[in-house]
Formats: sequence, structure tokens, C-alpha cells
Amino acid sequence: MHDSESDVICHYDHTTPFAVLLVRETISEVHWKILSYISYIGCGLSAFFTALSLMIYVFHRNNRMDYSISIHVSLSGALFLLNSTFLLTEWGATVKLDWVCVLVAALMHYSLLCCFTWMAIEALHLYLLLIRVFNTFYRHYLIKLSLAGWGIPGVIVGVSLGLKDFKQFYGLTQMTMADTNQTNAICWITDDSFFYSLNLVYFTLIFIFNSGILVAVASRICKMKQAFRSNSKLGAVTKGKTWRDPQRFNDSCRGGLTVLGLTCLMGTTWGLAFLGSGYVNYPILYLFCILNSTQGFFIFLWICLSAKRQRRNDLEGKMTSTPVRSLGTKCD
Repeated sequence: MHDSESDVICHYDHTTPFAVLLVRETISEVHWKILSYISYIGCGLSAFFTALSLMIYVFHRNNRMDYSISIHVSLSGALFLLNSTFLLTEWGATVKLDWVCVLVAALMHYSLLCCFTWMAIEALHLYLLLIRVFNTFYRHYLIKLSLAGWGIPGVIVGVSLGLKDFKQFYGLTQMTMADTNQTNAICWITDDSFFYSLNLVYFTLIFIFNSGILVAVASRICKMKQAFRSNSKLGAVTKGKTWRDPQRFNDSCRGGLTVLGLTCLMGTTWGLAFLGSGYVNYPILYLFCILNSTQGFFIFLWICLSAKRQRRNDLEGKMTSTPVRSLGTKCD
């Protein structure tokens, strides 16, 4: 507690909710604590599983690895950096050297922008893979995507750091509770105008793009399922059988899970921040912290399923001896 001549400010340590990355509204003390514990548990899980994804990718990489898996792992790397720096943001605020807090804040901002950029790349790749199927071969495809995924955020943060003589955008930030005078010091963006104009505008553009791709892909999946169901039903009738409801139910569940997985992969769950802008919506904040702090874990599961599917396709390809070359498989 700090006592000055006319006011008393209480400092509250060791917890920060994940929602502060996109939400600037003040939160009551009780919800702040609960959201912070959820965020730290979720970020810890995501950091562990994203690190596991990176290790598996490095030690089991081969020349025929699917481009999609490489993009998933790149997104996992960005999430690992984001979760790790988020867990360090309060430690950085306690260090006396000012440049340490500035570095932690800049790294967290860079990793956040990298996550958004790689989510947009996930949507772009999915569009090329499922919607624009033909004429989709590009030389050095993954290198170009990597330059965009890691380079664009680097330019933004680098320029922001370069303007430190004009305005210091990164450093110690005090987060105040809504119902008390307690504050929590973290290393983050210090200027509200910079926070809203860059973070939210950048994410808004990506959110609109990814949402459009998600709708188009979900529609395409429904059409493919309907065509497959019609063919299966026709084949069953010719054999004197009927299309059973359990099979239709299973197909619908698989389609729904695929769409949910793509929703997580493209980061559209981060759009929950829009529902709480301008006022505090606690159910939305809880969903935001739970879904987005654990995003790395869900992407790890998606990578495992994708790798399993690729092994099955490779085995079928060897049996039929008819390899298929497209954006799905490296062919530089």
C-alpha cells in the first residue's frame, strides 16, 4: 500500500487476466482474480503443448510433410511466445531496469500480432486448399508465408519502438480494479490510443477476413457432406438397404467438430472481445479467457489429428502408387 498526501493506492500483485490483451475495461476484484487464475492455468497448458508441438515437428520433420501442418506449427510457435511472455509480464514489472519491462511488453505485442497474422494465413491457406482448388502452386510458398507471418508484426513493433523519443508505447502499465483502488502493474502497451488504433484495427481486419473464409469453408463442407450422403444413400438403395440415421448423425457430428476446430484455428474466438467493448460483460470475458488462453492446447490436438490423417494418406498413396501434388504437400 502506498500512502501519499491526499490519496491511498493499494497494489495488487501476481494475477492478470488474459483479456487485457484486447479489453481495456476495468474489472471488479473478484472476477479479476478468477479470470487471472483461469488465464494462468490456460496459458501454462498452452505453453506446454505448443512447445511439445514444436519439438515433435523438429524431430519428426520430413520432406513430404503437409504444408498445413507447417502452418499449424508456426501458429503454435507464435502462441508459445505469446503465452510465455504473458506469464512473464508481471515479473517484468517488478524488475528495476526499465528496459526489461519495455522488452517484455514489446515481445508480448509482437507475439500477439504474429498470432493474428498466422491466423489469417491459416484462413488464406484453407481458402486455396478447399475453395480455389486449381492453379494453387506457388514457388517457395512456405517461405513467403513465413516472411509475412513473422515479418509484418516485426515491422510494426520495430517502428513503434523506434518512436520512443516521440512517445513511449511500451512499458509499465497500471491496471485498476473497478470497485476498489487496487492496481496491478504489468508490462504492456502504455498508450490507450495506440492500443485501440493498432490492436483492435489490426485484429478487426483479420477477423472479418477469417470469418468470411470460415463461412465459405463451412458451406463447402456442408455441400460435400450432402453430396457424399446422396451418393451413399443411392448406393445403399441399390443394395436394398436404407441410409441409417446413426450414420447421418455421426457425419453431422464430424462436420460440426471440423467447423469448431477451424474456428479455433482461425482465431475467430478472439472476436468475443467485440461483444464486451464499451462495457464489462463477465460471461463474455470468461469465455474469452477460457477459449483463447487454451488455444494452443486445442491446436496441438488438431496437429496430432492432421499428422495422423497424413500418415494414413501416405499409406494409401503407397498402396495405390498414385501420388497427388498440391498445396497440401510440399512440392518445391
